[in-house]
Amino acid sequence: MNAAGAILATSCAAAAFVATFADVSAQSSCESLLSFKASNTTITSAELVPAGAFSSPPSGRSNAAQGFANPVAVCRVAATLKPSADSDIKVEVWMPSSGWNGKFQAVGNGGWAGLIDYPAMSAAVGRGYAASATDTGHTGDGGAFALGHPERFVDFAWRSEHEMTVSAKAIITAFYGSAPRFAYWNGCSTGGRPYPTSGRFPDVRAPRARIRLADFTSPSSILRKSDER
Repeated sequence: MNAAGAILATSCAAAAFVATFADVSAQSSCESLLSFKASNTTITSAELVPAGAFSSPPSGRSNAAQGFANPVAVCRVAATLKPSADSDIKVEVWMPSSGWNGKFQAVGNGGWAGLIDYPAMSAAVGRGYAASATDTGHTGDGGAFALGHPERFVDFAWRSEHEMTVSAKAIITAFYGSAPRFAYWNGCSTGGRPYPTSGRFPDVRAPRARIRLADFTSPSSILRKSDER
């Protein structure tokens, strides 16, 4: 092997080592989130999922069961939140293992919710966002969960989204070592409820304080604008 070939081989080996080290480092950092501690939050799993390797859990709801693949490798964290004794809020946080754009996108739900919207999370991480979603504190479509469980109805009405956002931001900060520069809510229908709810919390700015809706034609165009920030 001549000198040029030796240099090329060494460079390729070094690049492969760096890539492998980065993968191992991301996996180690992700798995360490199993020991993450926060108020009302219990981490139930934390794993690095290679691009295209995610399989959606079985569900009777079509948008959770539709076929899709996570477009990038992500650190997938699942947690249970219990802001009240009767709460059982499931949330997931997905964080790109590389190429994070420094922003956080929480995705909403529809109808009575009752599921994690994986396709919406997949779309968000594909654009570089760290993403989160919640089942709003119950499973299945319908309001029977609220009968005799007033705290669970409060979770559905607003509290699940707030608790998810607080926990997700802390998890993202723990994983990347820095907090998101911007945070966005992507939702309508049931996912639109957090808009008026944002007035409950002084650190939240409702969209109307930051944008003129007349400048946009759809939620997707608003997010395209956010990509440019």
